[in-house]
Amino acid sequence: MEQIVAALAEQQEELAALLAGLDEPGWAQPSACEGWSVADVVLHLAQTNEMAIGSARDDFHGAMARLVDSVRPTATNVDDGAALMVAAQRGGPPVAVHERWARSCEVLRAALLARAPGDRLTWVAGEMAARTLGTTRLAETWIHTGDAAAGLGVALEPADRLWHIARLAWRTIPYAFDRAGEPHPGPVAFELVAPSGAEWSFGEPSAPTVIRGPGHDLCQVASRRVPVSDTALTWDGPDAESILALIRTWA
Repeated sequence: MEQIVAALAEQQEELAALLAGLDEPGWAQPSACEGWSVADVVLHLAQTNEMAIGSARDDFHGAMARLVDSVRPTATNVDDGAALMVAAQRGGPPVAVHERWARSCEVLRAALLARAPGDRLTWVAGEMAARTLGTTRLAETWIHTGDAAAGLGVALEPADRLWHIARLAWRTIPYAFDRAGEPHPGPVAFELVAPSGAEWSFGEPSAPTVIRGPGHDLCQVASRRVPVSDTALTWDGPDAESILALIRTWA
């Protein structure tokens, strides 16, 4: 767990640096997450961190009950539920949102480190390994760090901790197809280049479908923030286009 928690800490530190010294107009800036300000994005991360803390402590349903106490059960999917939770709790002082998020980051890291990587934990999409939960928190924090940075007009440099997110995207391809109600694709391999120039390979090179290119581009596509047409990704094989259309790194 140490490796994924260290990567998560680095990502949280990148977001903390963006938020440091931010004034109220900065917190109110629209983020790249449609309909949400920078403050809303940070509130959402605090809320979902608190959900993950509950999961790591075997109290997921209790954590959810506390978070949704003021939310009417009208959500039809995970994304709608997240929007309702933010709407129910937005509007507080930015300093309080900031402190809540920072506290949740610290507690979450400790809760994850208390678990073995293979421990089965309850989450929105069902049970998952503790390591996978940590990776989904890294992925979501990375996505929303980018959303906040876009709203603030800050360009961020990608880092090799994206390896964890690219691996998550590859491993959860069947889940993405399940969510879309589509039959699973055949074997697929990723042949990616890290921001540092290192090579990242997932899957067997003999797979009939191979997706190649910058690892950062693949992660952006999986986060649904950049269309494939705006990336340097290339591919061969029968399932590549459907995979790139459905791939995701969150529940």
